[in-house]
Amino acid sequence: MPARATTGRLSGCYVISLRPAGGHDAVRRAAAMLGARTLALSPWRIRNIDDDNARDALRRSLSAHRVVFTSPAAVVAAAALQPLRQGDGQAWLAVGAGTAHALRRAGAADVASPARMDSEGLLAMPALREVRGLDVGLVTAPGGRGVIAATLADRGARVVRANVYERVPVAPAPRAVAALRALDAPAWLLLSSGEALEHVLATLPPDALAALRRATVVAASDRLAAQAHGHGLDVGAVAASARVADLLAACTGAAAKP
Repeated sequence: MPARATTGRLSGCYVISLRPAGGHDAVRRAAAMLGARTLALSPWRIRNIDDDNARDALRRSLSAHRVVFTSPAAVVAAAALQPLRQGDGQAWLAVGAGTAHALRRAGAADVASPARMDSEGLLAMPALREVRGLDVGLVTAPGGRGVIAATLADRGARVVRANVYERVPVAPAPRAVAALRALDAPAWLLLSSGEALEHVLATLPPDALAALRRATVVAASDRLAAQAHGHGLDVGAVAASARVADLLAACTGAAAKP
């Protein structure tokens, strides 16, 4: 259900959130401060993986020279399997500030994250530039952020992957579909996951999909903007990062243009 809006720079608009089920609250709060209503359109729900294979993969990943965590959900799922403690000489890296904060809360003392909080920003960090012959642990989920593993392998790293949670696809919620069909105001689609975009485009009923296509996309990276363009979507701006604040700042900046 869209959140009740107040006055603000996005007054009268909708923000479409593709966060996992149960993960829209931060978007709702921030959008409401700008006067926008939030339409929650979850492509999946998060489920932790708790089995012997996941535990063994995580143990091996956490013993690598470099260890990369791709999301706060990866941190939470990993911490449920074993304590997160860094070894001497290791570098632990997070894809963004939220993931780094989750790691510190879980007990990691020294975590680095990029200013550009996406896969490209992470891969530009000095610790991941020269990795030939090194083990790089990747604590993540199946699918998603494939560019990280592929780029590290191209750079000569031995990628030690630990899938500690999974994204369980869900059908579009009837309430979200009804809200899309009734959409009667400008809408901004916050795009921080290419996989999420592909899922909703493939699963929405035609009339709801037509309404979604009328939304203006604000993408978290140039790569995601190109993906949206490839689907014929209108991209209004590229945000500084995938953070909710940066995505909404890009919305307000694009909305202010004549």
